[in-house]
Amino acid sequence: MCGIAGICGRAPSPEASLLGSMRDALAHRGPDDAGAWASPDGRVALVHRRLAILDLSPAGHQPMADAAGRCVVVFNGEIYNHPDVRRDLEARGHRFRSRSDTEVLLEAYREWGLDCLDRLDGMFAFALWDSEKRRLFCARDRAGEKPFFYRHDPGAFRFASELKALLADPAAPRRLDRDALEHYLAYGYVPGAMCMLQGYRKLPPAHRLVYEPDADRLEVSRYWDLPPPPDPGAVADPDALAEELESLLVDSVRRQLVADVPVGLLLSGGVDSGLVAASVAKAAGGRVRAYTIGFPGHGRFDEAPRARRVAERLGLEHEVLDAGPATADLLPALARQYDEPIADSSMIPTFLVSKRVRERCTVALGGDGGDELFGGYTSHTRVLALDRWGALLGGAVRALAATAAAALPAGAWGRAGLLQIAQPAGRRHAAFWYFDPTLRRRLMPDGPPPGAASPEDARVAAGAGAATPLQAAQRSDFRTYLPDDILAKVDRASMLCSLEVRAPWLDRRIVEFAFGRVPDALKAAGADRKILPRRLAGRVLPPDPDPGRKQGFSFPLDRMMEDVWGKAISGALMDAAGSPFDRRAVEGLLGATRRGRRLANALFPLALFELWRAAYRVAVP
Repeated sequence: MCGIAGICGRAPSPEASLLGSMRDALAHRGPDDAGAWASPDGRVALVHRRLAILDLSPAGHQPMADAAGRCVVVFNGEIYNHPDVRRDLEARGHRFRSRSDTEVLLEAYREWGLDCLDRLDGMFAFALWDSEKRRLFCARDRAGEKPFFYRHDPGAFRFASELKALLADPAAPRRLDRDALEHYLAYGYVPGAMCMLQGYRKLPPAHRLVYEPDADRLEVSRYWDLPPPPDPGAVADPDALAEELESLLVDSVRRQLVADVPVGLLLSGGVDSGLVAASVAKAAGGRVRAYTIGFPGHGRFDEAPRARRVAERLGLEHEVLDAGPATADLLPALARQYDEPIADSSMIPTFLVSKRVRERCTVALGGDGGDELFGGYTSHTRVLALDRWGALLGGAVRALAATAAAALPAGAWGRAGLLQIAQPAGRRHAAFWYFDPTLRRRLMPDGPPPGAASPEDARVAAGAGAATPLQAAQRSDFRTYLPDDILAKVDRASMLCSLEVRAPWLDRRIVEFAFGRVPDALKAAGADRKILPRRLAGRVLPPDPDPGRKQGFSFPLDRMMEDVWGKAISGALMDAAGSPFDRRAVEGLLGATRRGRRLANALFPLALFELWRAAYRVAVP
């Protein structure tokens, strides 16, 4: 895992001090080595920070050039099938000077050009300068595990793993994008190519970017997509599919255990990490230690007892780590680390566990991705229920539900359900908000820019290719919520601690299996979720005394609001000068909290945004 950045354009790159500042802004992503390269004409400059995982020798140093000096690359991530690709390339006459997957990428590009992406499985973001074709080739992995920010001005293109590296330039503009803020308020993250700062963009998952500086031409295109859903009339054998899933997951884990540094396992009490643990036990025996973060005294938030039973059943060494004090001063630090605010309070335990696990290993396998692939969220079964009710209720009842919801205050019991009932078919999976449209107008009366697509429209569009409401919800989650909340959260929190976290569930073969082969009936039905993985878990994991619970990696935010956390969040909101939020609306939320309403999930996103805005000195237009 590493940090990358660079500048490419018609004019010579800025002075070395600015490039050094961009590189040093990413030091936490790569504490083991630093490098820089500039083209002879000075028009291309690449910088790199290295967290050494494979081939710890100087041969793995980046930026890395091919033997002929034609191509130079900066690479962040891991190519899990690099041994297979290496063998293929060697059979075609390529010779290697290192054991690194970075060199495999270089030679793959020399052999197949832009189509090399079809051969690569892994998590990655990279930029490769081809001096012969005079183009910069950039790409991001299929699920969006590794980040890539960029800015294109006339005659100049800049990119970096994290936005803070682009902002290392004192002259870099820092104006709020109100359209992005609208999306953040709706769902708690900034989706797709959008960025919270005007003029900056994110390269979406499964996309490549080609920039030709001589023509100042930039092209972004998709190189992979989810497969079509299975034929609804096809007969599926649950046992055969469970066996196939087990085989795929074990092979994914086997690939992802390859490293020249210690590897651990993040074990919660859930099905996803439990099945990864079972695959680790099968692929590596007892060579990998499992780690669980403990929250003693916090009841359902403490998953250590369940995780301990799983580890004992599988014969894995297991250590429960004390999270340490979750003090409120973490909030400003995390707000700065996250290039864009994310309204997910589980960033706090994710950082705490990453910090403790990094004391023991450099790489850790996690359980992210299973919910999106196999219908594991409560919103998935909720969509199914809403679809059933929607078929029975007419337009008049939906209109009545919308009117009743509008009369209820934020956080009132039943408001969210009424709004969801009010949605027409095909849009119900877009009705799981932090702030619904009415509440967003109370917070920001001016609204987004005229003509901007609504967050709801964007979320509906992200469900493209679906044949059922469940498929639409899953596809939308995979394309937006997974990369822009879950994976962004894990990447920034873990890399702040220089820990590489890998996600075996996001192996391309498993993703294509889940979306292209597994029918809805083996994902979610009635109140049951993740049906196929649970079927497999029943064979390899100890019985779960509470199989219906869906805890996730959570933080007891409502309870913490009663102490200094509440004061910190209130202070961040009330001390914010020049806020885009209506002060009376914010004061109303705080007042309702003091009167006993549980509104932490509304206040946390607003406070984190204000702390982020202050940390980056963002101007509000």
